[in-house]
Amino acid sequence: MKISVLGAGAMGSLFGGLLAQDGHAVSLLDINAAHLDAIRERGLLLEARESTRAIANLSVSRPEAARSIPDLLIVFTKSLHTRVALSSLNGIIGPETLVLTLQNGLGNIELITEFVPIRQVLIGVTTWPADLIGPGQVSSHGDGGIRMMSADGVARPEVDAIAAALDSAGLCCVVDRNVWAAIWEKVAFNAALNSLCAVTGCAVDGLGAVPDGPQLAAGIVTEVLAVARARGIDADLHGCLANVSHAIETHHGHKPSMLQDVLAGRRTEIESINGAVVAAAREVGVPVTHTATMLQLVRLVEARAGHSHR
Repeated sequence: MKISVLGAGAMGSLFGGLLAQDGHAVSLLDINAAHLDAIRERGLLLEARESTRAIANLSVSRPEAARSIPDLLIVFTKSLHTRVALSSLNGIIGPETLVLTLQNGLGNIELITEFVPIRQVLIGVTTWPADLIGPGQVSSHGDGGIRMMSADGVARPEVDAIAAALDSAGLCCVVDRNVWAAIWEKVAFNAALNSLCAVTGCAVDGLGAVPDGPQLAAGIVTEVLAVARARGIDADLHGCLANVSHAIETHHGHKPSMLQDVLAGRRTEIESINGAVVAAAREVGVPVTHTATMLQLVRLVEARAGHSHR
């Protein structure tokens, strides 16, 4: 299969590397010149499952330089960069190309369907951990999986074929008609921990320093999943609360991506996470006071770094 990965950071590189190792023709598309150059020179150094390997059979380029039409395009850019990234592809998305988004947050389908019909879009969620150690070097410690489905909910043979390819590469993928529950559960997890860490500067375990941290995180999760239920999505509140508590107790020193963005002075994904939840809550009339407050606070943090929200 010809597979292109748009956004070859930690997650995109992990997925691309494992798929290439399994024999697929993989192109990594990114704007990080140092990362691309390192992969060209020595391959992708992938540390996973207690071993490090160099994966050499990868094609790399900037998105606008891509020329080959893929069978599958996996989108791993941050949601705020999706429209620009897809616009830069210069028509390489063909009429049979399937586009899989495993991005954080909500609103990704709406952005992608500006470029392709919804029948070509796959939506999913992944729990794989990945860190970009340096240019051309990615580490993944621990297990994960993928739950995915066609964005329009129609079961098609090609959806099963994509899932089989991802599963064969060791990415533990299943087709799940209830994938929206998993997506909303991940949104709730991120709305709580990412925003709290971004505002406080704490690593995840630091939120447990006083009872207020876990209590506020639980309040946000409860609000987000109340919105999901009001929209007819059967998300698992107790499971999500347990996952958040477990993260606070065990993710020692882990800085979520939103905190990393704040520390680097970059714009965060707050609009596609807390912002999208607040907008959805307004439509269904569910109060989300804590979630909205965190949205406002992160916007203030971004404004301090020079990012405008006007």
